[in-house]
Amino acid sequence: MPDSSASPLAQQFAALDVFISEHQALWRPRPFTERQLAWEREHPELASWLRSRSLEQAEAAHNHPEQLQAPEPFARLARQSSALSRLPSLPQHPLPDSPPRLSVDVPGRKWQQIQAFASHLSFAQQPQHWLDWCAGKGHLGRLLASDGRQLTCLEWDPQLVASGRQLSQRVGINARHYQQDVLAADAAQHLHSEHCPVALHACGDLHVQLLKLASQAGCQQLAIAPCCYNRIHTSHYQAMSQTAKASNLQLSLEDLRLPLSETVTAGARVRRQRDQSMAWRLGFDLLQRELRQCNEYLPTPSLPGDWLHKSFAQFCLDLAALKQLPAVTTQDWPALEAKGWQRLAEVRNLELLRNLFRRPLEVWLLLDRALYLEEQGYRVRLGEFCASSLTPRNVLLLGERLPTGAVDNSGDIH
Repeated sequence: MPDSSASPLAQQFAALDVFISEHQALWRPRPFTERQLAWEREHPELASWLRSRSLEQAEAAHNHPEQLQAPEPFARLARQSSALSRLPSLPQHPLPDSPPRLSVDVPGRKWQQIQAFASHLSFAQQPQHWLDWCAGKGHLGRLLASDGRQLTCLEWDPQLVASGRQLSQRVGINARHYQQDVLAADAAQHLHSEHCPVALHACGDLHVQLLKLASQAGCQQLAIAPCCYNRIHTSHYQAMSQTAKASNLQLSLEDLRLPLSETVTAGARVRRQRDQSMAWRLGFDLLQRELRQCNEYLPTPSLPGDWLHKSFAQFCLDLAALKQLPAVTTQDWPALEAKGWQRLAEVRNLELLRNLFRRPLEVWLLLDRALYLEEQGYRVRLGEFCASSLTPRNVLLLGERLPTGAVDNSGDIH
């Protein structure tokens, strides 16, 4: 097993680990659930400045908080965040011409992601058998195998398996589609050393399982764009690499949601509904604190969309009844709703400080996976395969085992 402790990936991980650990008091507290944040006492000028801004101003800075000209320590933290979480753009190569019918039945944005992913798969040894992990209908695998190479697709949903098989037959690609729960004990039977597994946005445990099984099977190459780090079966994050296991950083499921808080694909209607739901919940939060005589957040369940068709007053009354709160007396409902919207503006702006740690935490998680592969004997490249505007989960992990003395794409000798 090679020593990865001195690798560039390990050095970047160590720097990120210090940065994220030192500033836990800034990114762990959630403005949505806490009326006042402890860090506001230490940085009153920044807190006051953020609280004075509008919801529209918060939205404009949401995807790139590091560009916000806010009082210190915001700018200093933004510079550190950007520097420590920077990843290279991976080399891109033109894709061979493929039949236009390959993109049939694929949403436009998803097809762009698939093409971007495929165009960044460069290995010293050309894969001969692709294995599309959590394949859905197998769109990614078919694009990769359109030049005649072999393809195996694994998917647990039988309807998607059947649709994928039909699509492969329609375009003349010799693919094997298997119904398989990739988290089941028998998933390993499908992975062999000649396979090159690929996974575009496999969530949480799904891509972690692939990393483990592929390395155990001796797969020579693999390519994964991870997603949804919080979709795990444990209550806290379980580090993969020995380096990350030595870290004192303990991440809860709520912490693991932070990297996923960036949104670039929601339409205007979805955003309006999201804002209304959050503003109404924040207004209800003020009400429940009063009714319970307790200045603490009260978790509420996910609600059907038709709850937003009610009046704000009825929304609060029904939610109070659902949570079995004391009876609601006379309320100035318009004023309370306005306070909810005002709180939403404050929450979104206060979250901008927390969001400076969104990418560093994601890169920390990605580096844990990369270091695990290094420990398993892979040469690892980690970098961006598309702009974040196409998908915020735009990082690709490439692993390749090379024979002794082989020359890789960068000219390094292994």
